[in-house]
Amino acid sequence: MAEEAKRWILVTVGLLINICLGSIYAFSIFRDPLENLFTITATQSGLPFLVFLATFTVTMPPGGTLLHKWGPRKTTMLGGFVFGAGWILASFAPTIETLALLYGVIGGSGVGIAYGCTIAVAATWFPDQSGLAIGFTVGGVGLSALITAPVIKALISSVGVMDTFLYLGIAFMILIIVLSLPLRFPLDGWKPSGWMPTAKQVASTAELKRSEMLRTSTFYALWILYTIGCLAGLIAIGIAAPFGTQVAKLSAETAALAVSVFAIFNFAGRPFYGWLTDRITPKYAAMVTFILILAASCALYRGGEENVLVYFVGFSLLWLTLGGWLAIAPTATKIFFGTKTYGENYGLVFTAYGAGAILGTLSSGVLKDMTGTYLSVFPIVIALALAGLVIAFIALHPIQSKNSKVL
Repeated sequence: MAEEAKRWILVTVGLLINICLGSIYAFSIFRDPLENLFTITATQSGLPFLVFLATFTVTMPPGGTLLHKWGPRKTTMLGGFVFGAGWILASFAPTIETLALLYGVIGGSGVGIAYGCTIAVAATWFPDQSGLAIGFTVGGVGLSALITAPVIKALISSVGVMDTFLYLGIAFMILIIVLSLPLRFPLDGWKPSGWMPTAKQVASTAELKRSEMLRTSTFYALWILYTIGCLAGLIAIGIAAPFGTQVAKLSAETAALAVSVFAIFNFAGRPFYGWLTDRITPKYAAMVTFILILAASCALYRGGEENVLVYFVGFSLLWLTLGGWLAIAPTATKIFFGTKTYGENYGLVFTAYGAGAILGTLSSGVLKDMTGTYLSVFPIVIALALAGLVIAFIALHPIQSKNSKVL
């Protein structure tokens, strides 16, 4: 089989691995059973999720360093083993705090080690369509909750909450280790048959080490924009279901169905924005996301009360653009900083996602508690979208551009 065909198999493998790793986004299924088991509050039951997310983020940079030394196969195997071990050990936790340490720290570390490997493989095998390939690869995370949430719910009903951690941990460990076997980078200098980069692509791409990347203003612009994109998206996304019932006046069943629909848009945003980034550059793809966030937020803020159409369209766009940033940022990292140390570079860029995700998850609840309405979220999101639009227009440029300086 030609290498051009084999590389799509690697994208499929990466997508499947990320469905396993993305199961963290179905953690809400565990919260009620854990609250009943440990007699804890809703705030306490969310602790493992926040610890997992924070650990995932901070272990991405060292995971990238390991990828550079070991390659994608061995690094993903290690990540899969650690990830599965976190779930397995969590099944023996006597308290929610212990569960947060075992599931959150160990399991989160496994994702931090493995996640960047699948993206780096897609980026290096697709110099011609890197955004599209990366978008499909990370799309596995977007699909994960749709696939794993019903499985988790069924297992909890049949074997109990703690044994669910055990069985899924074993399954995830085996699946990821087996799926990691074909992962590899192409030989240096490989390119698809008949493809040559354009003069513009050659001029706009640099090969920078992490230390060199940190000396460019483009890195800081990308990091800030990634944070804003995730923060704006997650502030709004975190209230999708309660906004539906309390503001749009939907039934609880319809609001739950809506969230499943929104999750499909979250998946679709990844290959779509990856493809768009290939076509119109990271700068303009980023600007499109902020324009859509701005339009959706204004519509929801001004006309979202008891309006089903505005609710569905507005939140679909917000979920689409959040998924989009999970493709724009890794594609931009490859375009701006090259592929030779891609894993290390994107591991650092990805910390912006963690910052945005944690702040966004916490902010939506705080704003509701302070004002008594979920509508109060949207002026903040509108301000963030405007800031992102301006920063993207002014500062998101290739390294060789006169507008992107070495600090």
